[in-house]
Amino acid sequence: MLAWKFIRWPFWILIVALIAYELSVFAQVVWFRWSNPQSTSFMDAERERLSRLKPPVLIRHSWTAYAAISPSVKRAVIAAEDSGFSRHDGVDWEAIERAARENLRQGKIRRGGSTITMQLAKNLFLSSERSYLRKGQEFMITVMLELVLDKRRILELYLNTAEWGVGVFGIEAASRHYFGIPAGQVDAMQAAWLASILPAPKRFDRNRESEWISEKSLIILERMDKVSVPR
Repeated sequence: MLAWKFIRWPFWILIVALIAYELSVFAQVVWFRWSNPQSTSFMDAERERLSRLKPPVLIRHSWTAYAAISPSVKRAVIAAEDSGFSRHDGVDWEAIERAARENLRQGKIRRGGSTITMQLAKNLFLSSERSYLRKGQEFMITVMLELVLDKRRILELYLNTAEWGVGVFGIEAASRHYFGIPAGQVDAMQAAWLASILPAPKRFDRNRESEWISEKSLIILERMDKVSVPR
């Protein structure tokens, strides 16, 4: 009996630690309702990686308010990443089911079925690791984001924290990096191109003339008028 008590202590310590962690994450989510994050988990990891290069590369990131971002960018990103963004509760269950079938078929996690809210959860708090444990935490944070923030704020946070190239984070840095213009001046074709590289921004930062990306941009351009954008 005494031995069982000693075994139980680490278990309860772990439970308390997990609860404390989730509460700290929730507090940060509430904070983001009014305050803009200065950095994210993804940015910090990339800053560390780039600092070890010779010569080191600096992170480029500056915040742009939702109203100052081109409407074409908002439409293109939703069309490319999450066409049901304005309708779902943060989780696209059909996409997750398709991803689960694909992952089981391949015997590894290759697709995640992530929505914009889920990608924001990952960018803000998690890593690029692919595991079921990380996916579970991503789901928890997604629920918090959808509970506390409206769709407009979620999209604003995502557009300002997404990775768009080597050391390039946020739509303002991206539009200046690729086109030499502020985020508010990006036209529809440019927006479609930026949205098309989101799944692999570092690769296409180095390979901007990719024929595959050009074709994907045209597909996104055709879809842009069919999506709903938070106002």
